[in-house]
Amino acid sequence: MPQVKEITVNSLDTKEFIREKASEISSVVGKGVAINALSGGVDSSAVTMLGHKALGDRLKTYFIDNGIMREGEPQQIASVFKKLGVNVEIVDAQDEFFTALKGITDPEEKREAITQTFYKKVFGNLVKQSGAKYLLQGTILTDIDETVAGIKRQHNVFEQLGIDPQEAFGYKIIEPLVQLRKDGVRKVAEDLGLPASIFNRMPFPGPALSARVIGEATRERISLVRQATSILEQELASVRAFQYMAILHNDRVTGMRNNKREFGQQIEIRCWDSIDARKATPTRLDFAILEKLANRVLTEVPGVVSVTYNIASKPPSTMEAV
Repeated sequence: MPQVKEITVNSLDTKEFIREKASEISSVVGKGVAINALSGGVDSSAVTMLGHKALGDRLKTYFIDNGIMREGEPQQIASVFKKLGVNVEIVDAQDEFFTALKGITDPEEKREAITQTFYKKVFGNLVKQSGAKYLLQGTILTDIDETVAGIKRQHNVFEQLGIDPQEAFGYKIIEPLVQLRKDGVRKVAEDLGLPASIFNRMPFPGPALSARVIGEATRERISLVRQATSILEQELASVRAFQYMAILHNDRVTGMRNNKREFGQQIEIRCWDSIDARKATPTRLDFAILEKLANRVLTEVPGVVSVTYNIASKPPSTMEAV
């Protein structure tokens, strides 16, 4: 199993790191073409800018619209990068992902379905069309740690599990951020000229909103958690937290509306204080904030009759539910 030597945030020289990694990318790709998928998170954004610095127009950047992202995310992220001189092509792959997720309720099977659809089907086709032999991606050290430890299968980890991407998918993967954790990536992203809205952005899971739906991730259930997520991000925008999220539970609960019983949906809110995602504690939100959040979710998200707040630390809890 390959060992990765960590570069801690305290020992990180961002300018030297950027120079070295851009040179490595340029050397590996040579005169060829590389592609990458941009999600808008700090990891994928930093990799996009590193690749752009190293390769210019020979890096083809795609935003895969998998149908499980937040409201308006593909267009919003493409717009940010256009201002930075990076052209982002949005690829509509919603049907492929929802077909792959159909009938799946097990968390690991769900993650694997998304991984296979992303790397083999959707990205496999893009690789063939582009002629690229290299995929640039933003795997970080915490992704590897959690996968190897069996905590959860991160969608972007392969070699550490004995999977050869060249053999499995037909292309080589370059991971320039793999020695860093989230705090280090943020420093690199800032020095690459990304705006604070990106380098300070909260972590968002590779399986996107499907990691926030317990049970089957159908279009309808993703729509519910997307609405709850929008409310959460509006109401907690000024809260200094590492990450927050809305989770749709699988079990229905008894509620009341208009003096009638309603067998409805349950949303769980999680909000975390952390430095690098290895450990986390629930943010002590003011009860008035929680009350306003609950009222908005109950009023604005169809069929929701229960809103809860998670107060378990990581470990033994994890940040995402799935």
